Amino acid sequence: MRPEILFPLFKPLTALPGVGPRIAPLLGRLVSGEKVIDLLWHLPSGLIDRRFAPKVAEAPEGAVVTLTLTVDAHTAPPKHMKRLPYRVRCFDETGFLTLVFFHASADFLEKQLPPGQVRVVSGRVEIYNGERQMTHPDQIAGPEELDSVMTVQPVYPLTAGLTPKTVSKPMKAALGGLPALPEWLDPPFQRQRDYAGWQDSLRAVHAPAEAAELEPTTPAHARLAYDELLANQLALALVRRQLRQAAGRAIAGDGQLREKLRAALPWKLTNSQDLAITEIAADLGGAFRMQRLLQGDVGSGKTVVALMAMLIAVEAGAQGALMAPTEILARQHYRVLAPLAESIGVRVALLTGRDKGKDRAATIAALAAGTIDIVVGTHALFQDDVLFKDLALAVIDEQHRFGVGQRLALAQKAGDGRPAQMNTLYMTATPIPRTLALTAYGDMESSRLVDKPPGRQPIETVALPLDRMDDIIDRAEQAIARGARLYWVCPLVAESEDSDLAAAEERHRHLAQRFGDRVGLVHGQMKGATRDAAMAAFAAGTTAILVATTVIEVGVDVPEATIMVIEHAERFGLAQLHQLRGRVGRGTGKSSCVLLYQAPLGETATARLKVMRETDDGFRIAEEDLKLRGAGEMLGTRQSGMPDFRLARLPAHEELLLAARDDTRLILEKDPELTSPRGKALRVLLYLFERDAAVKYLRG
Repeated sequence: MRPEILFPLFKPLTALPGVGPRIAPLLGRLVSGEKVIDLLWHLPSGLIDRRFAPKVAEAPEGAVVTLTLTVDAHTAPPKHMKRLPYRVRCFDETGFLTLVFFHASADFLEKQLPPGQVRVVSGRVEIYNGERQMTHPDQIAGPEELDSVMTVQPVYPLTAGLTPKTVSKPMKAALGGLPALPEWLDPPFQRQRDYAGWQDSLRAVHAPAEAAELEPTTPAHARLAYDELLANQLALALVRRQLRQAAGRAIAGDGQLREKLRAALPWKLTNSQDLAITEIAADLGGAFRMQRLLQGDVGSGKTVVALMAMLIAVEAGAQGALMAPTEILARQHYRVLAPLAESIGVRVALLTGRDKGKDRAATIAALAAGTIDIVVGTHALFQDDVLFKDLALAVIDEQHRFGVGQRLALAQKAGDGRPAQMNTLYMTATPIPRTLALTAYGDMESSRLVDKPPGRQPIETVALPLDRMDDIIDRAEQAIARGARLYWVCPLVAESEDSDLAAAEERHRHLAQRFGDRVGLVHGQMKGATRDAAMAAFAAGTTAILVATTVIEVGVDVPEATIMVIEHAERFGLAQLHQLRGRVGRGTGKSSCVLLYQAPLGETATARLKVMRETDDGFRIAEEDLKLRGAGEMLGTRQSGMPDFRLARLPAHEELLLAARDDTRLILEKDPELTSPRGKALRVLLYLFERDAAVKYLRG
C-alpha cells in the first residue's frame, strides 16, 4: 500500500483549484499524468522578470514592465466593427499608455479597470503610431498588490487550450500542499553536495530568480534528479535480486557441438566473441537464472554467439529459441543459423506469423516432442499453442522492440508446466550508451562485441546536398555497369501533400525510368511474400538497385551490395543512419555510403552528419546520439523499455547516476530489506516515483 504521507501527491488533478472537467484532460496531456505529483514534475522552461517598474515615458519598447497607472477612459469598438480592439487609456505623471484588448467583454473590463482608479498592470510594451501601448496585460491588480506582481514568474511549457494562468494557479496550490517527507539521502552525501531537503528543493526549482537557475545542474534540480535516479537504481537492483534468487537451472554441455561449429566456420571467432561465449557459458552453468545483455555493433557477429549459447542448451539435452521483432530479421537469422547448425547435426526450424496450416502444425508438434533443437521466430513463438518440450535458453534480439509482457510470455514456456527457470540472453545491434544501459538494466551482466569480424571492409562516407542527385544517379549507373549493387533508402513509403520528403514509391518510379526492371522496391506496407521476393531478387543480382524504407535497417545481409544512398539523411537519428550504413561493407568489395541532405542544415543535423563521416564505431556513435538527442528520444523510450525520466536529464546527470548506483550497492549490503529508518524512507521514495513493483518484491 502507498504510504499515507504521499496521499496528497497522488490525488487527481481535479482536486486542485482551477482544474475542472474542461481543463483536467488538457493539463493531464501536458504533464503526462492525472495526479498532483505529475503536475509537480512539470518544471519551468523559462521565467519572466516583472521587477522592472519604470514610469510610462521611460518604458522601453519590447520590455516586460510593471506600471502603476490611473485609468482615464474606455473606448469600445463600434458594434458593427467587432474586429477592432477595445482600448483603455491610462496615464501616470510622465505620459499616457493604452491597454489593448481583442474580443473583450466591456462589462468585465470596466470592473477590472474602473475610470479614475489606480491599477498595477504588467506586460510587454509596444509602440504603435508613436504611442506606447500594452496588448492584453499579463496581470491587472490593485496598488496594494504591487509587491506580489513585481516578482520573477516561472514560465511553463504549455499545450493548446491552456494559458499560463491555468497552469500556474493549480501549481501554486500543489506547491503549497507539499507534505514533509522523511529524508532518504545519505547524510554525509547530502552535506557534501549542499542539497536542501526534498520539499525545499522542489519549491526552489519552481521559483527560479534568474535564467541560470533553470539549468539542470543547480543544486535544487540536481537533488531531485538524484532522487529519481536513486529510485530507478534501487528498484532495478531489487527486481534483479528477486530474479537472481528465483530458482535457476544450471546447464552445461560437453562442448562437442561447439567444437564442431568452430571447425565448420570459414573464419576464426574474434576475441570479443570468444570472451562473450565464455561469459555466457559461466552464467548458464551457475546457480542463478542468466540475464545477460549482448551488445554488438552492426556486423559484429552476434548471431554466431547466440548459436554457440543455444548449442550449450542442446548439448545438455534441452532446446533454444531465438526471437526477433520482424519477419525479415527472423528469416535473416534463420538463413545464417540453419546451414551452420544442420552441418553439425542440430535440427533448426523457423516459425513466424506467416506460417499457417500443416507446416505450422508440424513445427509446433516437433517443438513439443523435442525433435527440434533450436527454433527461430517472431512474436509467433509466444502464442498459447506453441509449447516446448524443454526450453532452457531464450535469445531475444533487438529486445528493446518487445514489450516487457512479450518478453515474459516467452520466459513462461520452459516446458512441462515447470515454473519459469528460463535463462535469457538479450541482444541488441543498437549500441546502448553506458548511461542508458545503467538506467534500463542496472548492473545486469553485459557483453560487448567490439571487434570487427575478419574481412569486414571500411565504408567511405560522404555527405552531399540533394541538388547533386543527378550526379549520384550517373555514378550509380557507372557502378552498376561494373557489377555493383546499391540500396537507396527513403524516409517515407508514399508521397504526401503535407511533406516534401522523399518517398520510396516515387523514387522507385523515377529510377525505373532510367534502369528499367533492374530496380526493386521494399517497404513495410507490402505483403510479406512480395517483400521477400524483392529481397531475393536483389540478393540474387536480378535487380541491382533496391529502393527501400528503413525496413532494411536490421537483418538484411547481401554481401554483394556495396553502395548505400540515404535521402534526407538529416531526418534520421545517428543510430539509425549507422544501422543503415551497416547494410554495406559486408563483403570483399570496397563500399561507400552517400548521405543526401536538404540544405541548409540545422546545427544538430550538421553535427550528426559530421559524426557519421568521422567514425564507424557504433559505441561512439551511440554516445554522440545521446548528447545530440537526449535520453528521451534516443531509442524512443516508450517503445524501448527505457525509463521515461521526469527530472533527470541524461547525459547532464550521468555523474549522479553513477553515484546512485554506488549508493544502491551500499544500501542493499547494509539493509537488504530496507527496515532501518533510512530504509523506510527509501520505501517512500520508491512509491513517490511509482516504482511499486520493487516494493512488492521486498514484501515477497
